[in-house]
Amino acid sequence: MGGVTSGTRTTDAERTRAIDELASLVRPIRRFAVNRSAEIVVGIAVLATVLGLLALAGAAVDDRAISANPGYAQADVLDGSTFARTVVRFTVASGETVVPEHGVFYPSGLQVGQSVAVEYDLGNPELVRVAGSSAFGEAGPLALALAAVWAVLGPLALWLRRRRHAGGANGTSVR
Repeated sequence: MGGVTSGTRTTDAERTRAIDELASLVRPIRRFAVNRSAEIVVGIAVLATVLGLLALAGAAVDDRAISANPGYAQADVLDGSTFARTVVRFTVASGETVVPEHGVFYPSGLQVGQSVAVEYDLGNPELVRVAGSSAFGEAGPLALALAAVWAVLGPLALWLRRRRHAGGANGTSVR
């Protein structure tokens, strides 16, 4: 039985009216997004930049904590490592074996089963990095990634802005 909903019949006119009402709700949002697309693209690029810089600042804070109270050990790279984290196991000065929940910082090129020198914070052995590594060693790839973001989104935002202004100059507006 087509058109029966909760015991009442809906007509084609009622369905059309509901669709028209939905379209009238969405139309201003779409118009805003189209008219402000350049600003939205720049906002995405700025957000990516801020997030990248915050990540670098957070890593620098962790590095400072490790450098302020350093401990040194040999760690084994464990199975279960992923792209997002590299799991290691090492023994701290007190003899306790530690497997940091978030893995080791700056694990570039480590393989399962490999033994690697690490530095850790004596007060918090969960903060551990590959010996000789630092947040600023990772700044290069971050800078390249942010440059790529701006290289793509910057010209796109300029093009969208020019397109919007060209549409307004011809007497037509982008809708």
